[in-house]
Amino acid sequence: MEAERPAAGPPRQVRLAGVLVGVQGLVAVGFAVALGVRSLAPGVGVGSVLGEAGYFVLIGAALVAVGVGLVRGRRWARTPAIVTQLLLLPVVYSLIGPSRQLVLGIICGVFVVATFMLLISERSREWSMGLDLPDAKQR
Repeated sequence: MEAERPAAGPPRQVRLAGVLVGVQGLVAVGFAVALGVRSLAPGVGVGSVLGEAGYFVLIGAALVAVGVGLVRGRRWARTPAIVTQLLLLPVVYSLIGPSRQLVLGIICGVFVVATFMLLISERSREWSMGLDLPDAKQR
């Protein structure tokens, strides 16, 4: 009788999506730093800008944690990552449409859609449901 080996961790798609989500989090933190620097300019309401910067630090830190969770194989991290990608789609639309920043919108759109597709791939779905575990074949 051959002994079954435990699953080696998350599939490559999940790890790559984790890296991409982590990058999104780092971008949010970078944006927060830029807002903080902007608040030093004369004539800018410091309170509201710092409040917005704090919001982006919080969101960015959460996304970095979700990205690390995906890379480390934490199944809980997949759902917030998927929700985040869905919430970023209106941002992409806004960049392409009303803001008329076509190049930036397309780059962000490709990034968001690619991350989303990695997260909903068949291997990612099976992994998230634990179907990659040795005892899952007996169910």
